[in-house]
Amino acid sequence: MPIGEQALSNEQLLEMMGLLKGSDTVELKVTIPGSGARSAVAALGMDPLDSQLRSVVFFDTPELTLNEAGVIVRARRIQGKRDDTVIKVRPVIPEDLPEEMRQSPALGVEVDATPEGFVCSASMKGVLGTTEVREATLGDRPIKKLFSKEQRAFYDAHAPAGLAIDDLAILGPVYVLKLKQQPEGFPRKIVGEMWLYPDGTRIVELSMKCLPDEAFQVAAEARAFFHERGIDTTAPQQMKTKSAIEFFSKELADRS
Repeated sequence: MPIGEQALSNEQLLEMMGLLKGSDTVELKVTIPGSGARSAVAALGMDPLDSQLRSVVFFDTPELTLNEAGVIVRARRIQGKRDDTVIKVRPVIPEDLPEEMRQSPALGVEVDATPEGFVCSASMKGVLGTTEVREATLGDRPIKKLFSKEQRAFYDAHAPAGLAIDDLAILGPVYVLKLKQQPEGFPRKIVGEMWLYPDGTRIVELSMKCLPDEAFQVAAEARAFFHERGIDTTAPQQMKTKSAIEFFSKELADRS
């Protein structure tokens, strides 16, 4: 199912089918080398001036203890919209999640697929007003107040013992330009994101979401469309979150 050239082994295919069966959605992703970002945007007919600005912060220890445990804690400010938060755990096996948790409207189970592989995650989401995340990053609001009671319980169930949310360091912000558009000649909307890191590094990602039973068809359509438009999907993939938290954890270490 990967968008790029890499094929799944029989074992990977069986694993993928099992994860899809228990998931709510699938997100197909591919990152584009920085040198090819401008041509990719042009090939898709995207106008950067239509993009939405986002400010993303992560919470972890300076040693990235949460990340090592497969837990991601994130808050986000969105231009023209309300702030939101998520506590994500990966990898997960959908059928291993408690049934009561699966019934929560705040929980989403999703398979992320890239040209280099796939992973299933469970995300407990929350929505805030428009000031809370900024207040927390300025030190005017406890970090735990950004998250609902349900999110905090989800965190407690998966984070390393004894590591409270308010003990976490703020990693960020990293600024993101997001644009969602349906290119001419393609049946689905494609999301383009450009992550802008403080050192000038950029990561450009193209993605699309679909239902689990559509995943293989959408992946094939996307692969053919990108090839037709001359968009390279074979380059080594870059991980947006990993790049961000590693950058800011190093920044914290350099300050100490």
